[in-house]
Amino acid sequence: MEGFTSIMHLPDDCLAFIFHRLNSSIDHQSFGLTCRRWLNIQNLNRRSLQFQCSFTILNPPTLSTNHFCVQASQLHRLLSRFRHLESLSLSGCTDITDSGLTCLQSYGSNLQNLHLDCCSNVTDYGLSLIACGCPLLMAISLYRCLKITDNGLETLGNGCLSLKHVNLSYCSQISDKGLEALVQKCHQLQAVKISNCDGIAGVGFEGCSETLAYVEADSCKLTPEGIKGIVSGGGLEYLNVSCLSWSPFGDPLAGIGFSSNLKFLNFRMCRAVCDASIGAIAEGCPLLQEWNLALCHEVKLSGWRAIGLNCQNLERLHVNRCRNLCDLGLQSIQNGCKSLSILYMNGCVRLSATAIELFKCHRADVKIKEVEIMSINPNWEYRLNS
Repeated sequence: MEGFTSIMHLPDDCLAFIFHRLNSSIDHQSFGLTCRRWLNIQNLNRRSLQFQCSFTILNPPTLSTNHFCVQASQLHRLLSRFRHLESLSLSGCTDITDSGLTCLQSYGSNLQNLHLDCCSNVTDYGLSLIACGCPLLMAISLYRCLKITDNGLETLGNGCLSLKHVNLSYCSQISDKGLEALVQKCHQLQAVKISNCDGIAGVGFEGCSETLAYVEADSCKLTPEGIKGIVSGGGLEYLNVSCLSWSPFGDPLAGIGFSSNLKFLNFRMCRAVCDASIGAIAEGCPLLQEWNLALCHEVKLSGWRAIGLNCQNLERLHVNRCRNLCDLGLQSIQNGCKSLSILYMNGCVRLSATAIELFKCHRADVKIKEVEIMSINPNWEYRLNS
């Protein structure tokens, strides 16, 4: 019929608009089954790719393959098909080697997020390929990439200046030298994870940008100088330094000026932290919303009083198994901490049943829970549009 128009007459940009407006992931994946033209539009508009073996779940729409161990040749074919990817997760693909990452030099120019968790065969050479091929990279996760060294981090920092989020947890061969190279080159860093990195004392953070807001350093061998380096940028909002292995003599945090922007602080099992540093933090960090002091046995009455007096924005407080939380200490929290809504408390041997009941009576607005849960806003780690 003359003048007849069908959807096939629409230009590619209109079909791309329709593709993006599809709400169902099934519709997204079946879009390309219509014809070759629609398949090409689907390929050009794919923004993320992950595999079923991946640990990281990306926002839809994603392509999830049926391969549990992707090979280099398979990855090359996929990246040549989806040429505008912004997010790629190879987490758990333990067969991926440096040679498998060579295709990023040709197809990684738009990549912003790359996850290589547990890709234990990736080495410093693989990082050099990423640095060369992915200049727009903003987030990279190298969790348990055991062959990465300081040289690789330096190369990555030189090539990916826009990095904001870096996960180096369990990277056993890195030290403050590599961390320093990354911090000094990447001036937009917002979040860094170095948990269980025994070679890092923290001094590599010295001189970091004020954009650094999130540091997770659980079970690290940090020094007081390292803590000073972490907070040196002045913009820190989230800090996890649980399980510090300092000597119990003295107060290693005394005199360290924590960021006044700090909102989340995890001191769990930091048994050397004493009243002097607790008082200084309580007074100098008025925006604190959550503070984990579980198993901090050296926090005594003056420390609890400082918290009650100064932490008026504190919403969640962890005091599980604190040996020196006594009735007067709990009363100080009861009379202060006006914003408190959840108190994680059990195993405090010096607390009497009467003091606990009085707390419940006077602070009915506060829920007492026994199980410790550190409440982390999921937007903390990947606020790429901020």
